[in-house]
Amino acid sequence: MVRMRSSVRIRKVALINAYLQFMRPQKTNISIDELVQQVERGEIKLPEMQRPYVWRATQVRDLLDSLYREYPSGTILVWQIDENIETRDFAIEQKDEALGKQKLLLLDGQQRITSLFALLCGKEVQVRGRQKPIDLLFNLEHPNELYEDVVFANDQEMNNDNEEDDYTEGIEPDEEQKKTIEHRTFTVFTNKLNASPHWVRVSEILGKEYLESQILKSKGLTSDDSRWDKYSSRLQKLRRVRYYEYAMYVLPQSMPYEEVAEVFVRTNSKGTRLRGSDLALAQITSKWKGFLSEFEAFAEGFGDNKQYMIDTNIPVRALVIFVTRQCQFKKVGMIPVDELKNSWITAKQGIEFAVNFIKNNSGTDVLSHLSSPFLMVPIAVYWVLDQRHGDSQITPEERDKLMRWFYLAHSRGHYSRGASESILDADLNILFRTEDKSEALDRLIEQLRQRVGRFNILPEDVKSQRTGHPLFAMLRIIMKKTGMKDWHYGTELSDSNIGSEYQIEHHHIFPKSLLMGREYNRYEINEIANFTFLIGGTNRKIFNKEPKVYFQELLDKHGEEALTSHLIPLDKNLWELDNYRDFLSYRRKAIADKINEFIEDLN
Repeated sequence: MVRMRSSVRIRKVALINAYLQFMRPQKTNISIDELVQQVERGEIKLPEMQRPYVWRATQVRDLLDSLYREYPSGTILVWQIDENIETRDFAIEQKDEALGKQKLLLLDGQQRITSLFALLCGKEVQVRGRQKPIDLLFNLEHPNELYEDVVFANDQEMNNDNEEDDYTEGIEPDEEQKKTIEHRTFTVFTNKLNASPHWVRVSEILGKEYLESQILKSKGLTSDDSRWDKYSSRLQKLRRVRYYEYAMYVLPQSMPYEEVAEVFVRTNSKGTRLRGSDLALAQITSKWKGFLSEFEAFAEGFGDNKQYMIDTNIPVRALVIFVTRQCQFKKVGMIPVDELKNSWITAKQGIEFAVNFIKNNSGTDVLSHLSSPFLMVPIAVYWVLDQRHGDSQITPEERDKLMRWFYLAHSRGHYSRGASESILDADLNILFRTEDKSEALDRLIEQLRQRVGRFNILPEDVKSQRTGHPLFAMLRIIMKKTGMKDWHYGTELSDSNIGSEYQIEHHHIFPKSLLMGREYNRYEINEIANFTFLIGGTNRKIFNKEPKVYFQELLDKHGEEALTSHLIPLDKNLWELDNYRDFLSYRRKAIADKINEFIEDLN
């Protein structure tokens, strides 16, 4: 009996070892050049669980810098598949040359491979935050040391939308920006830099078979130039990026889809920042085939806000909330698919109401101007619960309370203070557990008061804050809501204007170029109190005029209202560059008073 048990145990161990060997991923090395070719031929596809391409141009820049310096930049993870797996398209056009060949699904590496494909093949790929496709320049005169602000971002990171590229095409950079750019090895393309003799288009080096001598001659250099050998060597070094080798791990075809989804979640959960929704999305699609297409079709209905819905995954979070009554994704893998489908119907109804409610009542047409996408969630939940109670409409009293909560939460950065999921859960707890609707809203507002300490804004709250702060977004809402007009066109500011010339822009009231080099630091120069909102064409017309000059022109032409509506003091002493700090003090108080007055009117 003992021998039999021992024999059975040995066979079990052998079977387990054989299974593990069978399921173990294979490792191979593959060059960037071969990876790009496989993608182009259609041999590598994306699984449905992958989100779209989301990198910014600056992330592509920093990836290339890492590869140029031969730094480690992650691994590639793929899964062998048959023909029955749901896939999605890359952001780049692929050929269909993979018939009969082994196909792979890319689980980790999409952002890097898509970026490199664009650079090596000279293909247009749209990057986040820019109207123009990926395009980089290489600095032949780059310092040997690494510039301190180059940080390689992994595939999962979502950079802040306020991050700026090196500088904007058509706008002259200031001296600090010029110095920064000249210390970079790579920078985002502009026509002006491309005309310089020591900046070369990366796609001409990586994507075309030009000789180094041809490239250098096109920049006006000859072999007699003292820089010729150094530049040639650096061009050759950049070309070797094509042959940089990644370690590629291949999951076997026999691995079940659910297990592959778990591998995807575990792999992509390392080093992520607030991207649990992406991992939840992967788990949902492993159970519910075709969900991602439904999600993206729903996002399509939000027009210009489509990408915001996809990037924030707020509808997915709402789906989970209506199943679990909390906002975190820890248990999403345990939710039955039927419950997911029922909750999805509810989530769509709630989110649609919340977006329309916010847009119609606050005038916020661009959802990315919200201090947090979480602001939509309590409104969506309140509406759904309202309907379940049999109420067909929101009363004027409810609307005012909801808007008061929205404005207060928005301006105080309620969900931007850290532990945002826990804060949202506490708000959801009130909504789900309070039967009386009016009481629920009162409790929601009171809980917000306890969390932020006070509702009234003080001038000190405005001091040293920059344009990414919730108070700036709140000021934007109020200025639009109260009918503030553009100085040149005389029209009310609107996010629905057509053409870049007519888009709302942030305008430095005291031009940056006039303040630089004086005793003012960059925090003072870029403080909220030094900004107003204008149409793009007007912003460029003013350019770097002194305030005392263009304020007087506005006063003469349009009267005091043109200045006071933008919270500009009428005291001409405060228009002087030497009195800039006094101007800031005046405007901090004016901004605080404006926000307080606006919210107080909702009582």
